[in-house]
Amino acid sequence: MIEAVGVVIPAHNEEDLLPSCLAAVRMAARMLPQTAVHVVVVADACTDRTVPRARQGGAVVVDVQARCVGAARRAGMSEVLSRTRHLDPGSVWLATTDADSLVPPEWLALHLRYAAAGWDAVAGTVAVTDWAEHPRGLPPLFQQHYRTGPGVHPHVHGANLGFSASAYLAAGGFRPRRTAEDHALVDALAAAGRRILRTTEVSVLTSARRQARAPRGFSHLLSSLAVAVQPGTT
Repeated sequence: MIEAVGVVIPAHNEEDLLPSCLAAVRMAARMLPQTAVHVVVVADACTDRTVPRARQGGAVVVDVQARCVGAARRAGMSEVLSRTRHLDPGSVWLATTDADSLVPPEWLALHLRYAAAGWDAVAGTVAVTDWAEHPRGLPPLFQQHYRTGPGVHPHVHGANLGFSASAYLAAGGFRPRRTAEDHALVDALAAAGRRILRTTEVSVLTSARRQARAPRGFSHLLSSLAVAVQPGTT
């Protein structure tokens, strides 16, 4: 049985989008009235008002100067593990999203339902609603590339990922990588023999902004696809 949940959000200069992200996480936490939920924002080399925005949103702030999303997620997970060290790691669920993303109200409740069913980790999908910064031809091209029918899927997103603390520790945690730290962790979870559920039932809204925070991350994917859009569709 899960007794505590930790939500880790890495943030580099996210004063504009972070408040909405935290409001969505708080709503998801309210769906678990009997479970302690620790929300941690890892402010990574921030020079704007990310830190006060995070505290105003009710989050614990961990300040790092890594400029590395893998190191930031790892620092956030360490903070949650420290706060729940009195508990069995098997009874602690760790989840992570991004500061430019909006989790649905049922996000954490679904994660815990899967945990109760015996899954060690949950990898969900993402959706984009605002394509204003991109050519008009990009949304259908992205949908063709992404292909998420009912059931399982091949994707991994740090914006929508959860796992038990025991599984996370067995996998060695997030690597201090500037990109694809989420893929590396899921690969390590699989190598450790942990049960990973890849489900389309859990989807998170994320931004399609051009200004990437992680090299070769989701923004890079969208930019790469946009190159294939024919001139004249903008």
